[in-house]
Amino acid sequence: MLVQEIIAAKRDGKVLSLDQITFMVQGIYDGQVSDSQLGAFAMAVFMRGMTMPERINLTQQMMHSGRVIGWQNLNLNGPVLDKHSTGGVGDKISLILAPIVAACGGYVPMISGRGLGHTGGTLDKLESLKGYDPYPNEAVFKNLVKDVGCAIIGQTDDLAPADRRFYATRDVTATVESIDLITASILSKKLAAGLDGLVMDVKTGNGAFAADYDMAVELAQSITKVASGAGVPTHSLITDMNQVLGHSVGNAVEVQESIGCLMNPAQADARLVEITLQLAAHMLLIGGLEDDLNSAYAKAQKALEGGKAAEVFARMCSSMGAEQSILDSNLELFPTLPINQPILASTSGYVTSMDTHAIGMAMVSVGAGRRVSTDKVDHGLGLTRVVAIGEYVEAGAPLAIAHMRTQQQFQAVATAFQQGLILSHQQPTSSPLIYQTITADGVAV
Repeated sequence: MLVQEIIAAKRDGKVLSLDQITFMVQGIYDGQVSDSQLGAFAMAVFMRGMTMPERINLTQQMMHSGRVIGWQNLNLNGPVLDKHSTGGVGDKISLILAPIVAACGGYVPMISGRGLGHTGGTLDKLESLKGYDPYPNEAVFKNLVKDVGCAIIGQTDDLAPADRRFYATRDVTATVESIDLITASILSKKLAAGLDGLVMDVKTGNGAFAADYDMAVELAQSITKVASGAGVPTHSLITDMNQVLGHSVGNAVEVQESIGCLMNPAQADARLVEITLQLAAHMLLIGGLEDDLNSAYAKAQKALEGGKAAEVFARMCSSMGAEQSILDSNLELFPTLPINQPILASTSGYVTSMDTHAIGMAMVSVGAGRRVSTDKVDHGLGLTRVVAIGEYVEAGAPLAIAHMRTQQQFQAVATAFQQGLILSHQQPTSSPLIYQTITADGVAV
């Protein structure tokens, strides 16, 4: 079998066999496929697409290019579940969701990534906690999941290593936007965690990777069918990302908001709480911990409002090395920056739209995120008390509070924030938080 023959077959629109895909993935991993051949293959897939069986085969072979975690020898008394988001601005859901599901009897081995582009990464947020070590060895990780119920760690090099090289090539060959390859990239890493069920949060809107709604639907359908076809029942929720999720953007400030939500959910942002509980409900339903969505939602809500989820999160952070418990009354986990200045509205009116992508990129530009994977992140930089769409703001009132180290940083973020908001005298109609839910069998409203 020759690599160029496989490339030619896909270039000509033919369906690749399991043997051909296996050969290709092995060559990606061991270097037998050259960079130019990999780029040509990526472009052939981008132009010609893949059938559902091809996507499933590609995902499974990339998953098996490295270590696949097994949980059988731990004799867990509940399902192994996870959630993955396609990314957004202010998206701190994982920090709240994982302990909720763990408090309800699920086991959540959440392997998270760093932020890149305008979206933040869960791993960067947790590294704001002094002492938090996101890279335990496998034995420690598995025991943490068993003992605490959840553990949020960073991706190691031995999970789906073929994807790491494939993605780097796609990034420089204009083939990132392929639904087929996005599906295989996301799921090869997630399914390597040995899951019994998965819930996808596919975000759409001006702050999402899938800004176009039709693309979000296509991606959600692909991920749901491929994951389910690979033996992991999956639901995908298409959710709104046309504004900052919650009231904060940044690493330390988002951890603070997450802790606030866990400790006092009644005072938390309603959109953040609702979408977190909806995702949790689907995880509990898929895992067989509840028989219907309403009872699953009620169970998740009780775990959050009763404080059990906060206790789980505190135990997880402590077990991962955090030096102070989030339950301490004298909580001093995060730094106070020299500049804590409001970004003021120049006119009065209702917030009718928000350029969420521009806000995210402004935070990246001052060092709160990464342009490239090697950039250093300043975990302290952030925005708090961010206004929401539909909120009325008087001229001269704060649109957000910026926590910066220099006036130059403040000015850059303030300018982007002010330019990214449109205020008008007419109150906007509210957008759905969750547009639709997609299962392997179709769409469930």
